[in-house]
Amino acid sequence: MAAPTFAPQHPAAGVSPARQRATSNSEFYSWIFMRISGILLVFLLLGHIAIMHLLEGGVGRVNFAFVAGRWAGPFWQTYDWALLFLATIHGANGMRIVITDYVRSPQKRFWAKMALYCVAGFMLLLGTLVIVTFNPELGRPAA
Repeated sequence: MAAPTFAPQHPAAGVSPARQRATSNSEFYSWIFMRISGILLVFLLLGHIAIMHLLEGGVGRVNFAFVAGRWAGPFWQTYDWALLFLATIHGANGMRIVITDYVRSPQKRFWAKMALYCVAGFMLLLGTLVIVTFNPELGRPAA
């Protein structure tokens, strides 16, 4: 006759219970977004570094007039907004993954994610306002 086996009724101390599986494909879409945004960010950042820091005098030529001339047309506004948007969302998504992995308390995890979303949203809002409402006339000296 085999000896009876007993399984513990409670998990070991210090071991958190396994998280429930997601019922949607949101993590898959998050994974896809990180790959696509990472590739796009490489090209956007290389362009930014080349234009702003390496070519034609480097960072020494960057001043209000340079930015005003650059943002006079929609191409550079869109370029800089795409860089802002992708970098912010990519970074926030990475931080969300870190919070999900390392913050064990569901309540602390919730509030940490809410703080992250508020900071990322504020950065996006403020950056978008700067790009959209930029007025080159404000930088001209009064005559």
